[in-house]
Amino acid sequence: MPEGHSVHRIARQFDRNIVGRSVAASSPQGRFAEGASVIDGREAVEVRAVGKQMFLRFDPDVWLRVHLGMYGAWDFSGEVAVDATIAAANGRMGQTNQRGTVLGEPILDAAGENSLTSIGAPRRARVRMSEQTTGLEEQSEWPPPVVGAVRLRLLTETTCADLRGPTACQLQTPDEVVATIAKLGPDPLVDDVAEGEERFVATVRRKPTAIGLLLMDQAVVSGIGNVYRAEILFRARQNPHTPGRDVPEETVRAMWRDWVRLLAIGVETGQMMTMDDLDPEAYRRAMAHRDDRHWVYHRAGLPCRVCGTTVLVEEAAGRKLYWCPNCQA
Repeated sequence: MPEGHSVHRIARQFDRNIVGRSVAASSPQGRFAEGASVIDGREAVEVRAVGKQMFLRFDPDVWLRVHLGMYGAWDFSGEVAVDATIAAANGRMGQTNQRGTVLGEPILDAAGENSLTSIGAPRRARVRMSEQTTGLEEQSEWPPPVVGAVRLRLLTETTCADLRGPTACQLQTPDEVVATIAKLGPDPLVDDVAEGEERFVATVRRKPTAIGLLLMDQAVVSGIGNVYRAEILFRARQNPHTPGRDVPEETVRAMWRDWVRLLAIGVETGQMMTMDDLDPEAYRRAMAHRDDRHWVYHRAGLPCRVCGTTVLVEEAAGRKLYWCPNCQA
């Protein structure tokens, strides 16, 4: 499932390429034909990302709500103006990252997690960044042909955004948008960070639910998915089965602050980088390969990177939970 960093990156792409332009909207798949007809020809005037949901406002006050869910993704093609921060974090401007690692060349994930043109669930996209490319593949025709089941196509004179496989794609009134957002937990990139911390701590500390489930509850905190859940718990050395109300307050606060930091890194790099203090070569490997990027996620049966104990995996509310029974005892 695309996690919070991906949705914020998507919003940046929309802000750069769609907002301020009139949009031709269609539903090639047909499942959003009525909604597409309402926004067709209107100007996109504002975009917001909150947790795993994006809200795009069309003139004068019609909102498109998109929740990618498990399998959704946006594919961008045509002339795609890349956010400067995102481009730099992918090595295209040769900057030094916050850990002191110099990125002189693009470091691109073969699985496409940090793709600048296809953001969401991993997929083999028609147009995307990959290890073999340093830019967008040439378009043979415009508008580009529809490939696969496209729920919604938004087309400007120069840029195309195709939505595939979302859990939710609907139009909302301003009041409905406010009500939707009100049900979500704090998002470090939207809410005041200090106020968000207090909300998060207060909610967790009164819940009998296991902390491993609370971190995935979007009403408790916005944007955390399976990867960030496992990694935040490990970094806090917190047993995922402990009821929220029994987790020490200082640990709950530390997890919030860790989420603030990891989310910012995810937005900047396009990757869920959760390991710290890597030397330049290790950092480059981690950016290029998911297996070198995480402490416990997707490492079931392998030795813990810290203590050597076998990493466990179990089902938790229908999702896989990875953890070290020694470090997180």
